[in-house]
Amino acid sequence: MEAGIERSRANTAGFGRAARLSATALLMLALSGGMSGCSSHDQPKMAESAATTVAYLRQAPSGGNSGPPAPQADLGVLLAYEHRVQIRLPGERIAAQAAAVQAACTSAKFGACAVLGMNQSGGDDPSAMVQVRIVPAGVEPLIGVAGKGEEIAERSIQADDLATAVRDNAMRQDRLQKEHARLLEFQDRKDLKVADVLTLSSRIAEIESQLQAAQQEAAQQQRRISTQLVTLNFQTTRGQESRSEIGDAFRDFGSIVALVIAFLIRAVAVLLPVSVVLVALVWVLLRIRRARKAKRAAAGG
Repeated sequence: MEAGIERSRANTAGFGRAARLSATALLMLALSGGMSGCSSHDQPKMAESAATTVAYLRQAPSGGNSGPPAPQADLGVLLAYEHRVQIRLPGERIAAQAAAVQAACTSAKFGACAVLGMNQSGGDDPSAMVQVRIVPAGVEPLIGVAGKGEEIAERSIQADDLATAVRDNAMRQDRLQKEHARLLEFQDRKDLKVADVLTLSSRIAEIESQLQAAQQEAAQQQRRISTQLVTLNFQTTRGQESRSEIGDAFRDFGSIVALVIAFLIRAVAVLLPVSVVLVALVWVLLRIRRARKAKRAAAGG
């Protein structure tokens, strides 16, 4: 069925090309006949028009849609990417692998890179975490160094669109710069009073502080857009993790028993006074009941 459809499409395309070539031939014949009947003064113009028409027919697409291609949509986004990667490997290799990632970053092996944080723990269940900020071209090579020959258990990518924040910050900087320029013009006037000069100076200092904060925010936004945050988590393999849990259970056996015994002792300590009071109360009630029965029996006899 699909082969038949493809042959039909090929035949249709061939018919279209043949029709265009036939139209070109007929057009050339008509133009040549017209040119023979015209004066020599008009022949060059007609020849130029014929050549243009033929070129157009040759360049026309073979499909049914001969219109201009649809323009690519511009989403207008400025994305800041964050990568999270979880790598499982034997516990004795975690420290070396984390150190290799740190060395590759600090030496700028794959481009500009900065180590933002590193945590490492040992023991029976070792682990490590390395967080870096690196140029986009170095993300995949760095992840390749981190997970070389090992199992990448989990990976996630998240992107924040900073287009609106960048636009708002740019508008804020433009407004502050214009206000700063106007205040400087007022400050240069010679007819200002001392109080006005002090007010202007205070306002100018405030605007300069806001402008500096906006510029720092713009630099931070640009840094997040031009570089990407990568967090690498190194953990032991699932087999080692299971063995570690069993070992932890055996090690915790004594402490669990001690905790249960301690709980029972505390429970006895709490319930013993209450039991003594309840026993004494029951004994008193029984004595009172017996005394009443004896009194009733004496009265009846």
